[in-house]
Amino acid sequence: MWGNGMCGRFVMTLPTDAMAALFDAAPANDLPDSPNFNVCPTMDVHAVHVIEGRRRLVPMRWGFLPSWYKAPNAGPLLINARAETLAEKPAFKTACRTRRCVIPATGFYEWTKDQDGKRLPWYISRADGQPLMFAAVWQDWAAGDLVFRTCAMVTTAANEQMARIHHRMPVILQPSDLSLWLGEAGHGAARLMRAAPENALVWHRVALAVNSNRATGPDLIQPISLD
Repeated sequence: MWGNGMCGRFVMTLPTDAMAALFDAAPANDLPDSPNFNVCPTMDVHAVHVIEGRRRLVPMRWGFLPSWYKAPNAGPLLINARAETLAEKPAFKTACRTRRCVIPATGFYEWTKDQDGKRLPWYISRADGQPLMFAAVWQDWAAGDLVFRTCAMVTTAANEQMARIHHRMPVILQPSDLSLWLGEAGHGAARLMRAAPENALVWHRVALAVNSNRATGPDLIQPISLD
């Protein structure tokens, strides 16, 4: 339904000033609300990119719109971009060289299925409690009066631990990776497109409420008993 099915929903709880400080970025005035415990495709997300030599924290529509789309729904909703083909796909090949950004998050959701096919949600976050920094690419799109700054997360093959939940995972950057990914430290960002180290992430089952994209509130990330 949405891109490659990974990553399809996430959580953002950091206040704007904390995000701006984390990235040393100047915040825009029209950022989306935080906290949001159910960030869904087509929503505005917080993103950090470099414009005119300065890091900026800005809103971007989650769902990359290639320039040739005549309308926002003119093709697939590209919420994810595969690291393995990023430099070759027409939609992403220019963006991966010149328009890279970072999407901060507190955690994200993924789903497994039980023997009856029911979707079982899991909440995934960093084991050290620090914010996640997702590698992403962005694209400006305009048609008539509609103007969007849009983005897609970069995903890669899951590490062994994460593969128990899903075969893909977001590319998660370390703070020391930011300058290279954002283009401030020259070339070589491709080497950052790898799976997170084993044991870097932790997860727990959460209630089925998050299966609805209209669900809200901090209860969505609370662990449930698997007994």
